[in-house]
Amino acid sequence: MAWRASLSRSVKEIRVLFCQSSPASAAARDFVKKNYGDIKARNPSLPFLVRECSGVQPQLWARYDMGVERCVHLDGLTEAQIDKKLEELAKAGETVEAK
Repeated sequence: MAWRASLSRSVKEIRVLFCQSSPASAAARDFVKKNYGDIKARNPSLPFLVRECSGVQPQLWARYDMGVERCVHLDGLTEAQIDKKLEELAKAGETVEAK
């Protein structure tokens, strides 16, 4: 997970959206509980926003330079798959160009 230490170089903001109680959001809630501290410790200046909203489908958003954003829907994914999606978003940020 060495990519986590360089997360703030390619991503300007991370947002996780999920429902507080739905089973579809369970893995996203667990991911935040288990990984938020590590990600913030390695990237203290990176905004890592957690948004809870009743009935929302779980989503992971990454904002890059010049306001470019990408979203991944997390419904049905495991914690490990969510971690992999975050890694993919971080690597995508290395090649994002402003539109």
